[in-house]
This record gives sequence, structure tokens and C-alpha cells, in this order.
Amino acid sequence: MIIIISKRATTSEIEQMLTDHKFYIKLVVDIERRILAGGGEMHYDCEQVLLLNGSQQQNLWGAGYMPSTGSVTYDSLINIRPRQNRSMEILDVNIKENVAQIVTELLGTS
Repeated sequence: MIIIISKRATTSEIEQMLTDHKFYIKLVVDIERRILAGGGEMHYDCEQVLLLNGSQQQNLWGAGYMPSTGSVTYDSLINIRPRQNRSMEILDVNIKENVAQIVTELLGTS
């Protein structure tokens, strides 16, 4: 189940986002609007939800979150952009820091 999170996620919301991957949540973070979509099978699914919700493509970055450890990963196929990012991993340090801050604010460790 994909959920858009714009304020600190509840335990119930985190559990819902874990339905597809039991220990890992696929995320797409909008670094401009400071929101994220989490859950689903693929990052692409979260990306589409945010685009339909008014986000702009250049502001969306794929990541992952493991609630049990609080760790964030920064790789996804949606991050490959010839003019902006030439890797699955987010290469720009500032973008990576923004993604980390937003994930911590909205999902963080309880």
C-alpha cells in the first residue's frame, strides 16, 4: 500500500507501507514539497502517486527505509537522469542530505 506522508508517520502508517516488503519501505521523496510516498512494489509506483499529487519530476528521488534499524538507502532506477544524476544512487551530496532529513523528519526512529 502506498501512502503519502506529509507529517510524522504513525506506527499504523509505517505498518501499512511495510505490506509489500516486510522489513523495507520503498520511498520517493519530494525534496521541494518535503513530503514522501512510501510502500508499494517499486519506486516507480510511489513516483506516480506523487506526480498525480502535484509533484515535479526533478524534485523526486528514490530511496529506501528500514524501520528496524532506521537506515536509509539512496538508490533507485528512478534516480537515473542523464542531465541530473547518472547513477541509481543519488550522487549530489546536498540532495542526499535533503532526502535523509525528510525521511528522518517524517519516518525517523520512534
